[in-house]
Amino acid sequence: MKVKEGFLLRSFGDEYIVVAVGEGSEDFNKLITLNSVGGFIFKELSEDISRDELVKKIVDYYEIDRQLAERDCDSFIEKLKDAELLEGC
Repeated sequence: MKVKEGFLLRSFGDEYIVVAVGEGSEDFNKLITLNSVGGFIFKELSEDISRDELVKKIVDYYEIDRQLAERDCDSFIEKLKDAELLEGC
């Protein structure tokens, strides 16, 4: 799975903003604000990655247990799916 083309992530300190550009902005004219964990996950989703690979990266980067990483990852992925920002899932 990965983020659809046409969405850019911009950082402002510890916060991130996702904006649609090009043709994506015709269908999606909102801003999405993310915390640092959301920004990390969104960056990782810029390339095709499996859920398990993504969870492992979260565990390794934040040094948290797998169960917490899975819960946070799944919650974030569901929000991206609801907003129709993901492909390949």
